[in-house]
Amino acid sequence: MAQTITNNNTTSITTKKKETIPTLLLGRYEIGKLLGHGTFAKVYHARNIKTGESVAIKVLDKEKILKGGLIGHIKREISILRRVRHPNIVQLFEVMATKAKIYFVMEYVKGGELFNKVAKGRLKEEAARKYFQQMISAVGFCHARGVYHRDLKPENLLLDEYGDLKVSDFGLSAVSDQIRQDGLFHTFCGTPAYVAPEVLGRKGYDAAKVDIWSSLY
Repeated sequence: MAQTITNNNTTSITTKKKETIPTLLLGRYEIGKLLGHGTFAKVYHARNIKTGESVAIKVLDKEKILKGGLIGHIKREISILRRVRHPNIVQLFEVMATKAKIYFVMEYVKGGELFNKVAKGRLKEEAARKYFQQMISAVGFCHARGVYHRDLKPENLLLDEYGDLKVSDFGLSAVSDQIRQDGLFHTFCGTPAYVAPEVLGRKGYDAAKVDIWSSLY
């Protein structure tokens, strides 16, 4: 990663793909290191220059979203994140946009993925019980509001600085008004290693039961 000077004399971060992200986003957030990336988005650590608070900013490329026909998908994700405010769910603070990018300003969870903690060895019973209770609390909260995650896995369970669990990544989530007339979902989604068997079938599935399967698995 390198730095470059733009025409308006503001410093920017340039990635290997020559994608330029301003180090001071919309005059409010100082962009820091890259935390992770996917096909359509990159996530950066950032700091609110007024409050000093650390946040995570998910940066989505509008051109890629339009080409992928994902506008409706992004709008649904925003709506869902605003609906599920819970102590054990990563919080969406605000959404901003420019001509080329969409920015999700989210809670920064500094402890990393539960997956990394589990990979180091078996969890103590007390810690495992705590994480499970917090995850079920978050999942139950979502289901009560007609929201189904559909991709629960250790990589999407984060730990904050106090050791509390936060459910993240609602990119594959769905809401109850997407259920077909037979009362089931029919869209394949999730991660094969954690997904319930019925998702792989052709008869449809109950998304609440799918989340419960992944939680127990």
